[in-house]
Amino acid sequence: MTTATTDKKLYDICQKAKGISKCEGCSKIFCYNHFGDHRQELNQQLDEVEVTCDLFRQTLNPSPFCPIVVSPCKIKINDNTRWLQDGITITGGNQRGNELSQLDGPWGICVDDDEQTIYIADTFNHRIIEWKYGATHGQVMAGGNGPGKRIDQLYEPTDLAVDKEKDCFIICDRGNRRVVRWPRRNGTCGQTVISDVQCYGLTKDHDKYFYIADHERHEIRRWRIGDTCETVVAGGHGEGNRLDQLDSPGYIFVDKDYSVYISDEKNHRVMKWIKGATEGIVVAGGQGKGNGLAQLSGPREVLADQLGTVYVTDCGNHRVMLWSKGAT
Repeated sequence: MTTATTDKKLYDICQKAKGISKCEGCSKIFCYNHFGDHRQELNQQLDEVEVTCDLFRQTLNPSPFCPIVVSPCKIKINDNTRWLQDGITITGGNQRGNELSQLDGPWGICVDDDEQTIYIADTFNHRIIEWKYGATHGQVMAGGNGPGKRIDQLYEPTDLAVDKEKDCFIICDRGNRRVVRWPRRNGTCGQTVISDVQCYGLTKDHDKYFYIADHERHEIRRWRIGDTCETVVAGGHGEGNRLDQLDSPGYIFVDKDYSVYISDEKNHRVMKWIKGATEGIVVAGGQGKGNGLAQLSGPREVLADQLGTVYVTDCGNHRVMLWSKGAT
């Protein structure tokens, strides 16, 4: 909080005596021009405190579901994190199949830290399955009635998000070229909210806007439930490899500043589109298809942490890559 002051003290950065304010938190005097900088410094310090708090909480209550702290649009990973080279199976692992202890081609996932639950787009079983922490089998939450286009069916779903406010799933029902809303509790059928879209990936920002990747139209669109139209926020200039184009975009991540990170699959790169930009920035790959450390091959899932580090599943190379901000 600030308070205006008529004190004759000079702010020592710019030596102004007029238009100055006092920060009630630290009791320092700032001119209006520099108070914004002070606020940003405080916000950064608050972020650091939140990271420390989250890491301490994980130390007290470790869980295989929480190797990183996930909140809407904000991934917090400590600078000193060391990654284990051996993974832990938390769902599936019982060979390919359609039993409740099995998966068949799982693609997108969504983690609910509050309920210690992971939701999985079990693509070739045509269902969304819920798997609780420590469980030996899952529970079908949507679909599971074979492939089809009825309202109680899904056809090769590829990704999902949870809308806790409306207590429902938003699902990329790729094979049916639609986005479906499905109740999260005792839901027996879904409702189509977007038609005629080859959706691969979707995500949600903290203003409750959803973002969908249209694999066929090579663009990312933003919309909110109840809206009658969507807004193109990336791509939309046809298939291509220019900085204002995408080629078969897959998965999306939106950070706290509304920058959109996109796995640009057939361009073998990850693009970042700052809010309002007319073209993107290559933040990973972009050196052609390959297995070198400067290359990607068909990237899929992508996320970014608070430092701008990009994590991407490099599908064609069977690996997960970490790209520090500005790295080549």
